[in-house]
Amino acid sequence: MTAPTPTDRRFLGRLSLPERRFIADALRTETVGGVLLLVAAVVALVWANTPLKDSYATIRDFHIGPAALGLDLSIQHWAADGLLAVFFFVAGIELKRELVAGELRDPKAAALPVIAAICGMAAPALVYALVNLIGDGSMDGWAVPTATDIAFALAVLAVIGTSLPSALRAFLLTLAVVDDLFAILIIAIFFTSDLNFAALGGALAGLAVFWLLLRKGVRGWYVYVPLALVIWGLMYNSGIHATIAGVAMGLMLRCTTREGEDHSPGEHIEHLVRPISAGLAVPLFALFSAGVTVSGKSISDVFTQPVTLGVVLGLVVGKMVGIFGGTWLTARFTRAELNPELAWADLFAVASLAGIGFTVSLLIGELAFEGDPVLTGEVKAAVLMGSLIAAVLASVLLKLRVRKYQALVVEEERDEDGDGIPDIYEEHTPEYHLRMADIHERKAAEHRERARLAGASRDEADRPA
Repeated sequence: MTAPTPTDRRFLGRLSLPERRFIADALRTETVGGVLLLVAAVVALVWANTPLKDSYATIRDFHIGPAALGLDLSIQHWAADGLLAVFFFVAGIELKRELVAGELRDPKAAALPVIAAICGMAAPALVYALVNLIGDGSMDGWAVPTATDIAFALAVLAVIGTSLPSALRAFLLTLAVVDDLFAILIIAIFFTSDLNFAALGGALAGLAVFWLLLRKGVRGWYVYVPLALVIWGLMYNSGIHATIAGVAMGLMLRCTTREGEDHSPGEHIEHLVRPISAGLAVPLFALFSAGVTVSGKSISDVFTQPVTLGVVLGLVVGKMVGIFGGTWLTARFTRAELNPELAWADLFAVASLAGIGFTVSLLIGELAFEGDPVLTGEVKAAVLMGSLIAAVLASVLLKLRVRKYQALVVEEERDEDGDGIPDIYEEHTPEYHLRMADIHERKAAEHRERARLAGASRDEADRPA
């Protein structure tokens, strides 16, 4: 097997072959999960706005769990604190892998997507703050529009039938990973209640045991799953949001390969857990969080109240301006060279797609306005409306470039010699040219043979009886 070409270090340049394959596999699962997430959100909205809405509220608010352990929680609470811990566990593994083996391992290559992600979180918060300063609204929801939902964004791509080139997909995934990191920090720092130091100490001790078992190479789900549940329960009772436990355990996994390994333990576990996260945990969270009452008045209120208007403008305008502006300015001052096959319009379209802030935005909305169910519902409606506007805008912008994307994707996947490696990774090697010359010669010989047989058939037909 010939070695792939080195990674193209230009901004939005060609990925290395292993990185391209990893991202393709990861995003394939996220796309399926995103479609399920979209379906769950629609079901929740329909369920909460029909005569069956009382049953929705009854199930959502039904409490279950051992009260003695401080875990007598509603179904909605279990979805937000329990199921999303699985989502953040996968996010922790993604972040660890990006830092040690992915796009974030090289500081120079990581600079642009990291700055883009930071600007893409700061700008929405500033837009929200500005709207609420002018409108004398609440500043508590500043963090709501800062998050990007990669699964929902990919679901939009699947629905509109657009496949992005691998460089744009990698940029979107890296944005989401850094976005998740800062969302985790926001939740940990700004939404931590009174600390229970005994429970926190127990959670930290459990994490230390988890790390030690990994270091010793202990295997077996029957060891780690019960330990993870204990750590999660202690973290929940400590006052720190329980999803932080998932992130911490994800970051502890080794994401580099050793001799004789095809995949690192982190990649292997992520491959096992990601379908659970994308296909079950996140859709169920959406089912019990997206069910808000929708009416003409509630929709108009979204655009007239400063809190909800700040969320919508933060997602639609803040994300787009922050990501595109931060990237363009950084590239301008660092003289980063953009991949000539792409244009800044492509980055603008991806920036608008990042305005879809569904899962984590809903979670932060619940945390920011906890105790005020009316305002929580209004903020959720604003998240849904902002994400919908961003999705429509991104769809229009991406459709304008769809033919260019299709041509790039076809070129990226072209494999004329049939060896399983795209030709763009081999065209610089002598072995590839020898194989292609042999293939072309065989095709020419087959063509000559078909022509000879066709000529012989014509001669036979013209011969007098």
